[in-house]
Amino acid sequence: MPGVVILVPTERERRVVGPRLAAHGRVELCGFGLVAAAARTATLLAELGAERVVLVGIAGRLDDRLAIGSAWHFDRVACHGIGAGTGAAFVPARTLGWPQWPGDPPDPATAIGDELRCVASPDRDPSGPGRLLLSVAAAAATADDVAARLTLFPDAAAEDMEGFAVAAACRLRGVPVAIVRGISNVAGDREPSRWRIDEALEAAADRVLHVLEAAP
Repeated sequence: MPGVVILVPTERERRVVGPRLAAHGRVELCGFGLVAAAARTATLLAELGAERVVLVGIAGRLDDRLAIGSAWHFDRVACHGIGAGTGAAFVPARTLGWPQWPGDPPDPATAIGDELRCVASPDRDPSGPGRLLLSVAAAAATADDVAARLTLFPDAAAEDMEGFAVAAACRLRGVPVAIVRGISNVAGDREPSRWRIDEALEAAADRVLHVLEAAP
């Protein structure tokens, strides 16, 4: 599909979703974590002139209604970790009164706070789990980490480490972005033997194909 760039954070994820999505857009790595993903996405947007971006990969669930091994299309993405303090004492940038980017005058559309909107799901169920993805600098390691994050972002359904960074780079370039994540594990569970990475990625690839087919 002309003009579509499909971003994947890691080579591990690309090995699963890349072969299934390569015929539908240009598949590129965006890198792992907030910093690499923002920088690499900005570079790719400048080089490729993308008309739309899709980010696909895995995430840990924060909402028990999301099944492990399923995939979710997020309408919004928020950022945790930019602000002051740690753990339960963390204060987001928005509360401190500092926008992450004030916008390019005179266009406030490029302003970046702690939450950004993405391309909405074509089959959103208002009664289902939330559509807010929480991007973090470090994944939750304990139930206490999860509880602290949900105190600040009670609508968050899952956490990843790249969504907000990719969405911010796309906001600055005026490029629409859709975010699809396979739910590989429970956030805070750091035991890989309980993770279902491949199943989650296959489900995510299915959902990306659905998103692309539904696009005008």
